Amino acid sequence: MTTIAETAESGEVDLGRRPGRWIAHWAPEDAAFWRAVGSRIARRNLIFSILAEHIGFSVWLLWSIVVVRLGDVGWQLTTSQKLWLTAVPSGVGALLRLPYTFAVPVFGGRNWTIVSALLLILPCTGLAWAVEHPQIGYLPLVLIAATAGFGGGNFASSMANISFFYPEREKGWALGLNAAGGNIGVAVVQFLVPQVVVLGGGLALARAGLMYIPLAVAAAVCAYLFMDNLAEAKADVGPVWSALRHRDTWLMSLLYIGTFGSFIGYSAAFPTLLTSVFGRSDIALAWAFLGAGIGSVFRPLGGRLADAVGGARVTVASFLLMAVGAYAALWSVEHRDLTVFFGAFMFLFVATGVGNGSTYRMISRIFQVKGEDLGGAPETMLAMRRQAAGALGVISSIGAFGGFLVPICYAWAKSTYGGIQPALRFYVGFFVVLLAVTWVAYVRPGSRMARAGV
Repeated sequence: MTTIAETAESGEVDLGRRPGRWIAHWAPEDAAFWRAVGSRIARRNLIFSILAEHIGFSVWLLWSIVVVRLGDVGWQLTTSQKLWLTAVPSGVGALLRLPYTFAVPVFGGRNWTIVSALLLILPCTGLAWAVEHPQIGYLPLVLIAATAGFGGGNFASSMANISFFYPEREKGWALGLNAAGGNIGVAVVQFLVPQVVVLGGGLALARAGLMYIPLAVAAAVCAYLFMDNLAEAKADVGPVWSALRHRDTWLMSLLYIGTFGSFIGYSAAFPTLLTSVFGRSDIALAWAFLGAGIGSVFRPLGGRLADAVGGARVTVASFLLMAVGAYAALWSVEHRDLTVFFGAFMFLFVATGVGNGSTYRMISRIFQVKGEDLGGAPETMLAMRRQAAGALGVISSIGAFGGFLVPICYAWAKSTYGGIQPALRFYVGFFVVLLAVTWVAYVRPGSRMARAGV
């Protein structure tokens, strides 16, 4: 095997370069290596990873805003059918997260970023064709919408890839930036699509899909030109199986359904709810993006608060705020108050954003405490860090199913009872239950996790 010294970027540091932008030697925990070359290469990969993930998130939630205008191009759908269209991509994206996580070690981070970006062309092309052919029927439309789930899988592979580039001391910040860059894609697509489809007068809904095809190609080209594959990123399912044996993996999966799942689910359903409950498609098209934008901005704040006072405490507070927000939304629907409804959902988005950051922070801390309880030997702590990484893949996948369940719950309530009030009552109770679970498992005075400040 031949190697090439990385003279352009690192002087004397030999990265063991191989054809295809493979790096054989990568040591981010070595301070000298990190200063000389590691930080620059990691930063470059992070920038273009954020770009690809951002486009992926936007495509994932494309249907959340497109459904608002389907009636204007010949599609006659019920509110429940529209909510199913927003839910199915979330469910597919959740299913894809685990295999996407392992795609990075198998194929290489750069290579899989190229492939995953190009896969986004399929849902974009499908959407552009389907919206102009209402004669195809509802089932084919749902199947085409399902392909948008490719964008949801991108989050897992992007996070897995960047985690290999950064040292432990900087991994939290890097992953936070990567996650926030993706999450904000939801707000961007809900803001841009309503503007683009009416440019020049009239309505060209196909542009919602067409506009993202060149962006997906650009993300793939940038990954090809500027990103790297790390040979030391190994595909190892052992830590994942080990993580599944821990009760905390399943508890945190439940909590993540309540935080990240609620964020994605509310982002997907909010435009449709504004239209179906209050008949204000104008507000949905002009202002619905604010919810996802606010949730994305508050995610890093949740992580910072968790660092300061403990992730579990912040998560308890976020579930309390979610319950209050859901109750306010329920009141607003019963009293037909659009202003309170909109404000309640903005409040919910703030709470889910904070909860996203705090629950993500809890996971690594929980496994660190488990390692300390087993003696804290270096090899034990390393094993627990790997199990934490495996748990993150499982938890992010299960948590994303909340994005499927939230719109489905609204669809069920609307079709069965004629209104969304039963769904909102369920959410109030669900958030209270999650608050209690978090308290008992991680905050209750005297418990091991509470003493450790998880």
